[in-house]
Formats: sequence, C-alpha cells, structure tokens
Amino acid sequence: MKKLLFILFLFSFSFPILSQDKQEETEYYSGNKKNIAERQKTNVIDKRIELLAETSEAENFDLTTVFEQLYYFIEHPINLNFTNKEELQQLILLNEFQINNLLAHIEKNGKLMTIYELQAIEGLSIDDIQSVLPFVKVNANLDSPHISLKDLIKNGNQELFIRYTRVLEEMEGYSPIADSLLLENQNKRYLGSPDKLYTRYRFKFGTNISFGVTAEKDAGEEFFKNTQRKGFDFYSAHLYLRNIGKIKQLALGDYQIMFGQGLTFWSGRAFGKSADVINIKKNPLGIKAYTSVDENLFMRGAAGAVDVGKFEATGFYSRNKRDANIILVDDASDEVVRFTSELNSGIHAKPSEIEDKDAITLTHLGSHLTYKGRKLEIGGTAVYSNSDVLLNSSNQAPYAQFSKSDKAQQFNFGVDYNYIIRNFNFFGEASTSIGGGSAVLFGMMASLDPRLSISILYRSFDRNYYHMMVNPFREVGTKSQNEKGLYAGVEAKLTRAIKFSGYIDRFSFPWLNSSSNTPTSGVDYLAQLNWKPSKKLEMYVRYKQEVKGRNGKPETTDTTSSGFVETTFGQYDGIKEVVDADLQYLRYNIRYKVSDAVTFQNRIQYSHYQLGDNIPSSGYLIYQDVKYKPMSKPYSFTARFALFDMDSYDARIYAYENDVLYYFGVPAYYNRGARMYITFRYRVMRGIDVWLRVAQTYYSNVSTIGSGLNQINGNKKTEIRTQIRFKL
Repeated sequence: MKKLLFILFLFSFSFPILSQDKQEETEYYSGNKKNIAERQKTNVIDKRIELLAETSEAENFDLTTVFEQLYYFIEHPINLNFTNKEELQQLILLNEFQINNLLAHIEKNGKLMTIYELQAIEGLSIDDIQSVLPFVKVNANLDSPHISLKDLIKNGNQELFIRYTRVLEEMEGYSPIADSLLLENQNKRYLGSPDKLYTRYRFKFGTNISFGVTAEKDAGEEFFKNTQRKGFDFYSAHLYLRNIGKIKQLALGDYQIMFGQGLTFWSGRAFGKSADVINIKKNPLGIKAYTSVDENLFMRGAAGAVDVGKFEATGFYSRNKRDANIILVDDASDEVVRFTSELNSGIHAKPSEIEDKDAITLTHLGSHLTYKGRKLEIGGTAVYSNSDVLLNSSNQAPYAQFSKSDKAQQFNFGVDYNYIIRNFNFFGEASTSIGGGSAVLFGMMASLDPRLSISILYRSFDRNYYHMMVNPFREVGTKSQNEKGLYAGVEAKLTRAIKFSGYIDRFSFPWLNSSSNTPTSGVDYLAQLNWKPSKKLEMYVRYKQEVKGRNGKPETTDTTSSGFVETTFGQYDGIKEVVDADLQYLRYNIRYKVSDAVTFQNRIQYSHYQLGDNIPSSGYLIYQDVKYKPMSKPYSFTARFALFDMDSYDARIYAYENDVLYYFGVPAYYNRGARMYITFRYRVMRGIDVWLRVAQTYYSNVSTIGSGLNQINGNKKTEIRTQIRFKL
C-alpha cells in the first residue's frame, strides 16, 4: 500500500513538470511589478513562517509579533532611498551583509533610480530580490517626514479582528456528569464552553505609532461569569512610539525586549536551527510592541530608548504575574511563599488551573547601552529580576538542581557585539549571573564567494546559568543552560538552478537533564538540495538526523488501546541506562504553478526513530496542497488532503498548515489516518475580509482521540475557525 501511494504521488508530478513554460527562464523583472508582488508576497511569508514553525515542534503558538511587520510592509513598502539598518532588519529577509552592502551602495552612488539597481548590489541574488521585492519600493520623495494630527487621521490604519474557534466533537471535559462525582472532584469537568474567542484592535501610523488591545478566551474558560466576570481570560494593551522627535522607541503597557544574541535578555521568539543554515544570527530590535496572546513571552510596564550621537540608551521596567504550581505554607496569612514550577499553557478552565493563575509576580528592571557604527556595534545589558515567591528547591529532581535560582533576586550582566569586515560578519554575547553561572556565544557568517557562504557558531552555557527571559541559539527543546555546542553551516549555489545547504551541530549536556540521568552528547545533521529551474517550479530533498543520549532500556513493553507501544524503563542501581535516541527524516517537496491563480504543492516525508536496541518505529506523511488565488476575484482558498501512518508517537511528523490571518499551527501527524482542511477567504467589500476554515482528522486505528478531559470518544476530530477583519 505504501509503495502504491508513493508511485501515485510521483506520477502526479509528471504533467506539471513536462508542461513548464521555457519562457520562464527569462529575466525576473520582465513582468508587471504589481502582479509579481501580489503573487509572491504570500509565498514569501509562508516560507519564513514554516522555517520558524517547524523548529518549534509545538502544535499551536503565536507568531503574530514576529511576522505582522511583514504583512504591514506588503501594503506600505519600505522606501529604500530613505531607510536604515533597523528598518531593513524588521523584514527578517536580508542578512547583515546584504543590508550593509545596500546602504553602502546608496551612500556611494546616491539614491536608487530604479528597483532594477538591486541586481548590481553584491550579495543579492535573483532569489533574494524576488523575496524582498513585494516589501520595498524606490522613490525619490521622503515619505511623511513630519507627523501631524491631520496625517494621523488621514493616513493611520485601523484593524479590528474577531475570531471564533471550536472543536465540533464532544470532549470528555464538556460531557454531562453526575453532581455527586463532580462534588468529589471539581476538576473532572471544564468550567466554561468549548468556544475559543479572540479579538484585537490596532491603530498604526507607519512604523512610528502603534496602539492596540488584544483579548482571548481559551476553550473551557468561562466568559463574563463566575471565575471570569471581566469577560476574556487574557487582556493585553500597548502604546508604542518610534522615531518621534528625540524618542527612538517608547512602549507603555505590554511590550517585548530583544538585545544582543538573546543570551542576557530576550523576551520574544526568534529563529534557531532550520533549513536557512546561514542566517543563524539574531537581529535584535530593542523594544517592540506586543500583539500576541502568549501569556508568558511579554513584559508589562514601560520601556524607552533614546539616541545620543552614535550611542543608543534603553531602559525598561516590567511587573507581571505568571502562573505557577503553588505551595501554601503560611497558614496565618494564607500567602504563597513557595512554588514548585512555572506553568506556560495560559489556560484557566479548571479550578486547579484558576488557583495557579497569577501565583507569582515577576519584576524586571534593566538597561542596555550600545554603540552603533556602520560596521561595528557593541552593547552592554544589565538586568535586575525579582520574584515575590521562592522556588521550592527541596523536592526537585537531581537534574533540576541547577535549573532555576531559588533566590528572590537575580542580577544578570552581558556584553554583545556585531562586526562586519569585508564579507565576514562576527557576532556574539557573553553573560553572567551574580552568584550563578556564565554563558557565552560566538558566531561568524561569511560570504566566501557569490556562490558559497558559511556560518559557524559556538556556545557554552553553564549548568547554573539561568534567566527565564532569554532565547539564544541552542538545541531545540532545551533550556538556555547546561549546554555546549559547535554549529557549522554551508550554502553552495552549484548552478543557477541548483543549491545545496546543510549543517552539522555537535552538542553536549555536561550535567543531567530531564531526559537523561547522566551527562550526554549528541549530533544533529541536515542536508538539503534545492532545484528551481523556473519561477513556476521548485523542489527540494531534505535529510535530517539527530542522535542524542536519553534514558533507556525498557524492561517491558505493552501495546495500548491506541495502538502505540508503551515502554516501562528499568532501573539499574537507581540509575536508568542511557542509550542513543536516533531520529531521522527524509522529505521530498515540490511546488509548481499551474497558472497565475493556481499553485500545487506535494510532499512526502518518511520518519524513523530508534531508542537504543529497541524495535525501531517509522512512519510517513504524504499530502497534496492546492492554492487558488485569482488576481481579479474577491475570494481565494487553500486546501490540503493528507495521508499518514506512524508506528509510534516518537516517529511523529510536524507539518505547517495555512490558516486564517495571524493564526499559526503546526500539527503533529501520528497514528494512522487522513487529514484534510480548507481555508477560504472572501473580501466582502473594501475594508472587510472574512475567513472560514474547516479541518478534520480521521484515524483508522483508534477508537478514542486525546486523553483526560480532552478525550473524544470516536475516531474523528473536526475543528472550525472563522475570522472577520475590519480595516479602515
């Protein structure tokens, strides 16, 4: 059966490949710019989202803050003649070399006369220009250098989003239950409805002014009653100013902070290891308005930055509450004085979750001073952090002995740098905790030839280095501590149509961790070959392998009702044996344009997992995507049909899915079955867009889906999502 599916999959490629128009080999700029930008903008954003999404290995997360700037620049392109390094970095499409060469070209030769001049800039390939073109323009006139109230009213943009999501099948947490059983355990059922609600209003004037309010109710949470009398469970608001008079940046309310390489302080998301093997350096944006609904990755308070010559000084203050498992030890005052662990789900649908809500208060006070030259930047960060509740470290597992500081106060200091010399970019950061450990990260990216680029990065994080608001380059799924590693990446353009990219990352964990009772090491490989003979056709083959130590060897195995193998790990004198966990992926992906309105994408991916000498498990995912986006019609849609078969959850495969605007999902495919979805968009009239999405997964080898209160007694799961946007 698998062989038959594979043959049918390959057969589906033959017709579009044979029908490629040879005229597509002509110069990229021969088309109409407006139509080119319209056709490419969504593909560019989707590719960048997929790069970040696939490295996270999380089914639902919010990338709104990371990518909404790209959506803005689609409708308000950057004027390359009046831009700067900071603005170009917000595109997250150009690396340090390309930005530096572009600005140097304008400085040397004067303003660009036409967009075609981008071809003359060293380091910008046709593919790079294609990616950035929808977001930039060339104009000799300065765009709105002075802001007046009239400008704000006339040229400001307002958006209102309203989104509704629900799983149609009944879950255990919403099914009827006897009062006597509920009285025995109030956590047996969710308090609210299965509806998930989201709304957001935002006003923007260019990149200079932003004001917004965001609210969300998760499934299971109450709404305007009992535990949630204020309506939504989560509210967020911000006021953000940029380049207003002497103000470089100013944020009031909710915001994010990004400095250096994320080693001393970084409260947002960022790219890590991915198929974009060269661009491993983080581009710190300083202060950024927060518009997502992740209830952990933001600051609440005030932050500001000013320029003094070539120096930029930033200061910030935040006081925010976080969820945590609590221990009430003061019977007299009933005050929380210790907690066992932080909680990151942001869901408050059961009495136990509500009890843990806002259990601890975190305070951050810090500053950053940086020197900004054309080729050299040096910065220093100092952060004081305080928790009003102490971590209960007495019952922590051995691996967690150094995981978190049990001190109420913490001081972190760091120095970061970024230096460009010719075709080399050196960057890094060193950080230390007073009374704790240290961490360093050094990297280099180099363009050795227009056809050859390399990247190297070394990191070393002490086992007792800790801060909750950091996000450096590291092994996926690990904390920013107890890790050493050396990464090397290479990208080679073998021909005009063929490109090879790959990396190798060797890492070690000098202390114990949650999956290993001894120090371990590992290696991560990725190799990818891209072929793009024309604008209409592109494909790649990717192989990835990761081997790292993990607690092993099972004494017994049992098959569960879901069909998975359940492992019982044996004890050896109180220490579990550590063996190699070997995970491999092989993927083939092809995308081809049938016409200006229709794009097909096919993928087949194979996974293989083995723990020590255990019986290996494997699986495959095969899917067909269709994107229909006619230029002159008010509607468009994307759809997918997928088949999958995995022997175990360890062999699961993640795949990014297109969704409604500003919603991101990367579901994990496991078990055996089929999945399909369609996302339909309709422009009702100018300023009003409506989305409708229906997704259903059918499992052929299980009779229940999920577990606990999320269990569905059946083999189908259907989710609907609808969204409306009002834009003024």
